[in-house]
Amino acid sequence: MENVDYEVALEVKGLCKNYDGFKLDAIDLTLPGGCILGLVGENGAGKTTTIKAILDLIHKDAGEIRIFNQETSIKLKDLKENIGVVLDESFFPEALNANNVDSIMKNVYKTWNSKSYQEWIAKFELPNKKTFKEYSRGMKMKHAIAVALSHDSKLLILDEATSGLDPMVRDQILDVFLEFIQDPTHAIFISSHIISDLEKICDYIAFIHKGKLVFSEPKDELLDKYGIVKCSIEALEKLPKEKVIGMRKNNFGVDALVMREAIRKEMLADGTMTIDKASIEDIMLYYSKRR
Repeated sequence: MENVDYEVALEVKGLCKNYDGFKLDAIDLTLPGGCILGLVGENGAGKTTTIKAILDLIHKDAGEIRIFNQETSIKLKDLKENIGVVLDESFFPEALNANNVDSIMKNVYKTWNSKSYQEWIAKFELPNKKTFKEYSRGMKMKHAIAVALSHDSKLLILDEATSGLDPMVRDQILDVFLEFIQDPTHAIFISSHIISDLEKICDYIAFIHKGKLVFSEPKDELLDKYGIVKCSIEALEKLPKEKVIGMRKNNFGVDALVMREAIRKEMLADGTMTIDKASIEDIMLYYSKRR
């Protein structure tokens, strides 16, 4: 490919898509090479729409999408060798088996690697000759990941790729993803409802809520930026309103997501307030309530 820039694997600017009753509104995302960006949001928030627009599976109404510095609307056919894709519920015809797929993919990808594919099939303990009709959902997901990793993929685009897998297998898959990005020319863009998986592996987290991008930030900075305070309503009201993201009342006062910079030492010292770490799920839920 000409003008390949592996320093930025994926760049989305001003992405818009209008449907009747829903609008994906000016989404901006940047995924550097050697990193994993996790996309989170409630059902219907726009995660799958974003992924389909990136893959040019749907027509975007506005915006620019570049993969390895290539405009996807022009160069996506050339880029397909370098993109491994796993879409939720997008599996191979049920009458086929793993060996059939091996034969088919040789004609789809110039860089298809049968040896690598068979190694992944063995590693994931998948039967070669059973039809996909006999596969469980988890087995189908593992097979889709095996296919995505068996050609010259440098960018993996994954929609609910760990969905339907038991905890042991999910952990195995996450290790595969972490190994994949040890190469700085590789990157992963992944959406998932399993927030704990993303918290384990992601370098960046982007949160979409009702079609709008709430934030896209480095995960570690995000976790350092926020905390969950437990205090009385009166104590919470002493904090600047713009530093309080959301709150939930309980029998003893409130739990609230706040920016840590707003908490003064004396507030913690006198026992009127305590603060705990906020998880990505906490941040997502409190932002949703606020908005």
